[in-house]
Amino acid sequence: MPDTNIWRYAPGIGHQPGIDLIGYKVEATDGHIGKIDKHSEDVAASYLVVDTGAWIFGKHVLLPAGTIRRIDTTEEKVYVNRTKDEIKNAPEYDDTRHAGEPTYLEQFARYYGMPHM
Repeated sequence: MPDTNIWRYAPGIGHQPGIDLIGYKVEATDGHIGKIDKHSEDVAASYLVVDTGAWIFGKHVLLPAGTIRRIDTTEEKVYVNRTKDEIKNAPEYDDTRHAGEPTYLEQFARYYGMPHM
């Protein structure tokens, strides 16, 4: 049974602990969506914060590590298994809420349709 924890990097996607992903381009299943502004490798709470730039008016979105299909360190790109529309319609990332609300990540787990463990 595959690991369904959305907050962990899946094995075999090219994740290397300690690598700085900030500035990497992010590719949805249907095209480019932005660049990584922030990322976390916290155990059971790993994620990317993507700056979508002008594409959706500078919105920052959180993508749990479990949405990553592949990390290409040569091209500095991260490929995710969500469409542009799924990402565009995701809740906006709010750094102040993330720091102050222990259940903040749960809304992202519900949105992306995977259990929060």
